[in-house]
Amino acid sequence: MWRFTFYLCIFCYGIRFLWSSTWFWDTRQCWHSYPYQSLTSGLYYYYIMELAFYWSLMFSQFTDIKRKDFLIMFVHHLATIGLITFSYINNMVRVGTLVMCLHDASDFLLEAAKLANYAKYQRLCDTLFVIFGAVFVATRLGIYPFWVLNTTLFESWEMIGPYPSWWLFNGLLLILQVLHIIWSYLIMRIAFKALIRGKVTYPGRIKPRLCTLHSFLTSFLFSMAGGSWTVSSLACI
Repeated sequence: MWRFTFYLCIFCYGIRFLWSSTWFWDTRQCWHSYPYQSLTSGLYYYYIMELAFYWSLMFSQFTDIKRKDFLIMFVHHLATIGLITFSYINNMVRVGTLVMCLHDASDFLLEAAKLANYAKYQRLCDTLFVIFGAVFVATRLGIYPFWVLNTTLFESWEMIGPYPSWWLFNGLLLILQVLHIIWSYLIMRIAFKALIRGKVTYPGRIKPRLCTLHSFLTSFLFSMAGGSWTVSSLACI
């Protein structure tokens, strides 16, 4: 519940903050007058809240039950904390706000689906997960590379040129993109297996089983929270 609350609040704050920001509508403004860009109080609080949250996830990972995707999540937390800290130190906070808001767009939907799953609201859980999957793939494999990476790799090169920290910053962003691809592949693979197992052959027709998506959700929701990437719970009863 606390994760859902944080993700929803920080996403709403980010949208509200960025809506009135020039670089939200024109990403070239991320590099205009760089590095001499003012740090507003709203932007500062946005960064501090995000950084504190990901540090808490980093520490809690070592006190929680160790999962099979421990290494992937550990690399993700390291890359995220490194990006937030590095972009703040180098005053790349404008593009940093775009990255943070984009990642928060789907996280609160996953947490909402988990809450619905715990409460035994199967239909609501199914609906929320479908929305989460669509938003996740659209933001991580669509908007992120063509909007964020485009401005950090090409527009920044054109406007301010490469410099030593430019390579590290973009390297971390590319690591995140690799993780996005891995997670998207896992989502689609598990979903595909769920759909395949959700059909059994009857004489002359195909009849779907009843618990296909719900069983898949039970498996996937726990795996995204740091659990196992197995699909054993997909077997219907």
